[in-house]
Amino acid sequence: ITSSSHLFRTKKSLETENWILKGNSFHKAEEIFRPLYEGKMISLFDHRFGSYEGQTQAQANKGILPKSTEAQHSSPCFLPMPKYWVHESNLPDEIFNRRNAFLTFRDVARSVDFRTAVFSTIPATPCSDKLPLVFLPSEQPCEVIYLASCFSAFIFDYVARQKIGGANLGLFILKQLPVLLPNQYIATCGWDNTLSLGDWILPRALELTYNAWDLGAFAKDCGYDGPPFHWNVERRFLLRCEMDAAYFNLYGITRDDVDYIMETFPIVRREDEKQYSEYRTKRVILEIYDEMQQAIESGEPYQTRLDPPPADPAVAHSPRAEVEV
Repeated sequence: ITSSSHLFRTKKSLETENWILKGNSFHKAEEIFRPLYEGKMISLFDHRFGSYEGQTQAQANKGILPKSTEAQHSSPCFLPMPKYWVHESNLPDEIFNRRNAFLTFRDVARSVDFRTAVFSTIPATPCSDKLPLVFLPSEQPCEVIYLASCFSAFIFDYVARQKIGGANLGLFILKQLPVLLPNQYIATCGWDNTLSLGDWILPRALELTYNAWDLGAFAKDCGYDGPPFHWNVERRFLLRCEMDAAYFNLYGITRDDVDYIMETFPIVRREDEKQYSEYRTKRVILEIYDEMQQAIESGEPYQTRLDPPPADPAVAHSPRAEVEV
């Protein structure tokens, strides 16, 4: 963010030179200035978490961004505005021409925050040094979304909190943290023997991830060629609870330990109790965990609470939404 600052351009300077803003990129003829993403712009399953658009001076002084509203999240055309843009000629072809999306994470990671390990899939765009990129040797889009879902689980976050000594998730720490191996996603799903684990994870992770048109190429790489999915808060809650219960099971965590681990996230509990008068997240995760355990023991497939099921076309936007603002 410092040594490369000579590459950065502001909105005002680009508009002065008659560059045209389309979405959150600037265009002129065949050239493009792409948005520079920063860690504070993303959150779990959310590449539109914060935007410099509308930032107050008080927020700027604290180094924070205004959070995107539910109404903004509900529009598949809404994109966050960065502070700076970078010309595409300054981006390495071997990275940007081979991928439609990046798996990123916040370098700033503190155990006193709502969550410590914060990962997100974003469109292929330049990122600051506080938003490192994770590249997989296979470059398989589905493996990217599997790893992103694993990184976003409470169980992974819990382990990360035990290992991070300061306020940064360094690469040397990340490389030591336990994740599921790719071949585990090929194996039969324990609580639904009609599917592989990957086939069970993918629609849930895709509905959580693909909520705006700028990730359309990545969604297509993952086998989905439809419009983005609606940002539905209640569905997103259930999707994430199912994913968390699944990963607790996959990591071999007993029910009592699931109960204990969820108690180590006091801010999650406090926000739940403030809004729902109970620790709803823990309760629902435990309920789904129990249902999955019963499915494993009985051989009867786990029945999702979501109606329609994850990534169903009925919960996607109309194709016309691409031109609607």
